[in-house]
Amino acid sequence: MTDSHHDAVRRENLERARANADVPASRSIPHPFNAGRWTRRDWAHASLIATIGVLLAAIVPGFSTALEGGAQNAQRMTLSLGLPKLGKQGSNQDRWQSVTLKKGQTLSGVFEELGIPYDQLEKVMQHPKIKPALRKLRPGTVMSFNLPADGSVRAMRFEAGIGIGEEAIELEFDGDALRERALPMEITTRTVVLSGEVGRSLFASARKLGLGSAQLNQLTDEMFKYDIDFDSDLDDDDRFSVVVDQTWKNGQLVKTGPVLAATFTVDGKQKSAFRHLRDGKPEYFTPDGRSLKRPFIRMPIPYARISSGFGVRKHPVLGRMRGHMGIDYAAGAGTPIMAAGDARVEFVGRKGGYGNAVILNHGGGKTTLYGHMSRFAKIRPGQRVAQGTVIGYVGSTGMSTGPHLHYEFRVNGVHRNPLKMTLPPPTPLQGEALVAFKNETRRALDKIREVEDIVFQLDDDSRLASTDKTAAPQKKG
Repeated sequence: MTDSHHDAVRRENLERARANADVPASRSIPHPFNAGRWTRRDWAHASLIATIGVLLAAIVPGFSTALEGGAQNAQRMTLSLGLPKLGKQGSNQDRWQSVTLKKGQTLSGVFEELGIPYDQLEKVMQHPKIKPALRKLRPGTVMSFNLPADGSVRAMRFEAGIGIGEEAIELEFDGDALRERALPMEITTRTVVLSGEVGRSLFASARKLGLGSAQLNQLTDEMFKYDIDFDSDLDDDDRFSVVVDQTWKNGQLVKTGPVLAATFTVDGKQKSAFRHLRDGKPEYFTPDGRSLKRPFIRMPIPYARISSGFGVRKHPVLGRMRGHMGIDYAAGAGTPIMAAGDARVEFVGRKGGYGNAVILNHGGGKTTLYGHMSRFAKIRPGQRVAQGTVIGYVGSTGMSTGPHLHYEFRVNGVHRNPLKMTLPPPTPLQGEALVAFKNETRRALDKIREVEDIVFQLDDDSRLASTDKTAAPQKKG
């Protein structure tokens, strides 16, 4: 072939290639697996298609199997799962919530805290029986509310008062109406024995057992004031037991009654006292029926210190020797002063060096005088007062260098030393009254011993174990 022929063929091929390049892609799509070299675009398209395929296989179950030619022959396995039973949705059963009022908390605050609508609060506040009871609400009061799942308030409960016999009530909300019904009250009274050690403070130990000031006063001022000096006689490991009636309402302690029986074990010796009604009036007696009441109490001020005794002394104000015809008890200003015995008030007012003074007439020619008072109690001449009645308060009026009580005892006008007076005690129990009393005391003492054996044996075992653990190890020989 001549060169001119080759040139003609080359030109023809170039024109054909140019014509193919101008044809649209939709009309000319080469097979991807045609023999020849792939371009970058070919590799990019292939990579994109492969990635999409993998994602579809992972996301759509069974997609990968569908892509295979033998998809119709693929095995399928069904797994049966046991599902828990579902409860009824939208349940609106009773749901009670209780709130204990805190200091400074109000009923409106409780309603707001629980999300109860304000209009319900208004209904409660205007209820004729509930309105006065709301004024008695105090910290510690428990209120309960029935709050179903639908967000409404169905009812509320609380005690209408704080007394033992007062009932608890339930208010039921029914649309615009408010219905009231009384709730049954469970009130029980139990006779219990409370036992403990004196410890560092008898008062703290007694309160820890649940005794109040009334019971403490009965122990110290009525039952054992002649047998025990509560300032100096008691040691930390001395023991006491008290029998009382406790009243419980719906499982809560609401009242502790007077002391029915009590014992103190001081230096290993037991002292006992028992409450018994004689002629309709309560008195305290020893186990053999002798009354613990004395015609006159030894100290008109409990736990006072004697600052000056009976006899001749140098007067602190006059500065010369002079007979001191009474007993001085040092005490803080304002300390209550008690009548030493049952009496009629003979004098109330200012009396020379005695300052503010009271004279009581006990009958049988016996009188007592109380001087240097800061003020008087609500008493008047001619009035009858019982032993232990407060008749005035410690002061420093008259010839006095500091607050104290000057106490005198006279028989037919003659001064006697109050600390040395021996007067006949009340008549002891006799006959059938004594027999009945001893039966009561025997049961009480048996119960006290039973409780003490349990309580103090546990304490003794604990101490013994503690001592064994802390004991120094013996040297091995």
